[in-house]
Amino acid sequence: MRKLFEILAFLAMVPLAPCFAADGAGHPMQDRLLDKMVGHWTLTGTIAGRPTHHTVDAQWILDHQFLQLHELGAVDPKTGKREYEALPTIGYDNTSERYVAHWLDVFGGRFSETLGYGTRKGDEILFVFEYPDAPFHTSFRWDGARNQWRWQMKQKGQDGKWTPFADLVMSKI
Repeated sequence: MRKLFEILAFLAMVPLAPCFAADGAGHPMQDRLLDKMVGHWTLTGTIAGRPTHHTVDAQWILDHQFLQLHELGAVDPKTGKREYEALPTIGYDNTSERYVAHWLDVFGGRFSETLGYGTRKGDEILFVFEYPDAPFHTSFRWDGARNQWRWQMKQKGQDGKWTPFADLVMSKI
């Protein structure tokens, strides 16, 4: 019995290896699909039914833990201010086996408090944001034949129907 107690006491002191891939410092995120998003891009299409032309710069940040996009809208000639600016930041949670997205933009803290959670199917990542007023979906789909990304966003109305919010194509500059 004493021998069993000694073995159990020894095992209690031995650190156990995690059962999942590690996150954090020294464990950079490796994602070949998101690697394709790194660089300088133009983003064109429609947002809320209006023609849009933005630029996007994407780079790995924070010890390669997150891919950060810096999206800049056109400058309004009347005000001299940009119509839109955002810093979407995408990471991966190995424990939950899902992507996470922090979408910070000019609309402020109220709309940035909701994390997006994403799943990948092939060359597409679909993020679901459960905003207080309604759910919102954002998908990023890689088109290797054209060397571009397609962004599509949908919002759920109070009637329960999904409607398009944005349909955009991101092409390398």
